Amino acid sequence: MDKTPAGNVTIAPQVLTTIVEQTALSTQGVRSLASRSPRMKSMEGRRAVGTGVEAVVQENTVFVAVSVKAAPDTNILVLAETLQHDIAGNIAHILDMTVARVDVYVGDVIFSEDVPK
Repeated sequence: MDKTPAGNVTIAPQVLTTIVEQTALSTQGVRSLASRSPRMKSMEGRRAVGTGVEAVVQENTVFVAVSVKAAPDTNILVLAETLQHDIAGNIAHILDMTVARVDVYVGDVIFSEDVPK
């Protein structure tokens, strides 16, 4: 039987935000991430912040907030529940961490990507 060598494993905070960002962007009904990340100011722990994403880690437990812009033909409640499920599942699968909460904020509905701002 092989023995695992001694040593530390460190995962950069950016890994968490990348997982959340890529999961959200690959979800049908998400047009984009919001430019600002939602803030979990009252949460203690190590923070990771990305475009439209904030994650707080306490021990081996993750709390996530993600802000997205939705497509107009999307059921927003179903989209939010899908994001919660998929983000928690991907973090658990890839990082083997417990996800305590995934807060989803839908900040806008984008009717056409071609419309000038």
